[in-house]
Formats: sequence, structure tokens, C-alpha cells
Amino acid sequence: MPNILTILLANPAFQSSFFLILIILNIVLLAAVFLIRRRFKIFLQGKNGRNLEDLVDKSAAEIGRINLGLAKINKRQEEQEKILETTIRKVGMVRFNPFKNTGGDQSFAIALLNSSDSGIVLSSLYLREGMRIYAKPIGQAKSKYSLSAEEEEAIKKAIG
Repeated sequence: MPNILTILLANPAFQSSFFLILIILNIVLLAAVFLIRRRFKIFLQGKNGRNLEDLVDKSAAEIGRINLGLAKINKRQEEQEKILETTIRKVGMVRFNPFKNTGGDQSFAIALLNSSDSGIVLSSLYLREGMRIYAKPIGQAKSKYSLSAEEEEAIKKAIG
């Protein structure tokens, strides 16, 4: 029993129609290739006669300069981050009255700490005879000197 494909291929009308379709398809493909080549040629010419190779070379050189600038910026940023770790970043203040029956909240304790909770705590006691100021070093939110409740509260406010 003959196959349908064999019958079609043996038919001269089918052969000529198939051949005509292939020729039309070939012409369409050649036209597409021609248009693509023309566009590619225009693309390679670039603006004002500059070619693509010059443009790539200039872009590569500019990227190199940008990378150098970024390296300098990154180095400077790292240096600034090291400096910032030691600067005062946390502040806590408490006003209080050391004498419950007289005066107002004119005394205070202020904690000035860096990012690792080290720094100083300043206390000011306002008295009738004058004013007294005390400073105590703080390391990791603690001091080797005894701290008043107000000083500890100022440290907690600074940290938290």
C-alpha cells in the first residue's frame, strides 16, 4: 500500500508547487539578510563617523577611571567608618533633684558613649553653695568607679 507522502512526491503538480514555495521562502530570507546587513553596517558606522571599536575603547578607558575612583571612595569610606566607631554616637541625659524637699531638677547626669558603649558620664550637682561636676570613664557600659542611680539611668538611656 503506497504511502501518502510517496504519492505526493510523485505528483509533478505538487513538486512544482513545493519548489515554488521554497523559492519564495528563499527570496524572503535573502531580503531579511540584506536588511539586517544594512542595519548592521549603519550601526558600525555610529554617530559622526565614529566606529564601534573606538566607542568600545573609550568606554573601557572610562570604566577603568570609574573603577579607580570607586576604589578611592571605598578606601576613604572604610577610614571614616573606623573613625566613626570612636566618636560619640549615643547620648543619654537625666535631670534630677538631689534634695527632695528643696529646689528643682537643676542637677543632671549625661552619658556620652561611642558605638562600643565606652565614653564618659558627667554629673552636675546643683547646691546652694555652688555647683559640682564629676566625670567618670565608662568602658562597655560600666565604670570602675561607683555610679549613682541617675548616672546608671543616663547610661541606659544612651544605650537603649
